[in-house]
Amino acid sequence: MIIADLKKIPGRTFPARRWTRALVGQAGQPIAAQGFAMGYVVLEPGGGQVPWHNQTQEEIYMVLQGRGEICVGAERGDISEGQCVFLPPQQFHQLTNTGDEPLHLMYVYCPGGDVAHWKEELTGTLPPAGVGPTPPLPAGAAPQCVQPPA
Repeated sequence: MIIADLKKIPGRTFPARRWTRALVGQAGQPIAAQGFAMGYVVLEPGGGQVPWHNQTQEEIYMVLQGRGEICVGAERGDISEGQCVFLPPQQFHQLTNTGDEPLHLMYVYCPGGDVAHWKEELTGTLPPAGVGPTPPLPAGAAPQCVQPPA
């Protein structure tokens, strides 16, 4: 039996002020699964973010604690504890913590494997919203975080 324990996974801190711990599906993760990936993310208060990006996999974000702004395609709305959102394949999306407390969420995407936006964010090459083939954020959305705050 393989048990993944969040307390024992160091995870990664990203420039957009979030801490991600992958549990399932990616090479080197505690549970190797081919069909899906799953992890736990904490967005810092007041703007921590999963920045505007898309990917080939379908995905779900489930908010476990906190509140935020979710953008999917041209839509923008609020999301909070106990709610989940479906993110269709190829659809640009962004989640921003709009609260004063950390926002905790689980993600599941299918099929498993790496997603390009993690590497792009870490290397500073994440395409900015509204530039080139990347569509703009929905009107009124929190700005995309592409660099760490000063």
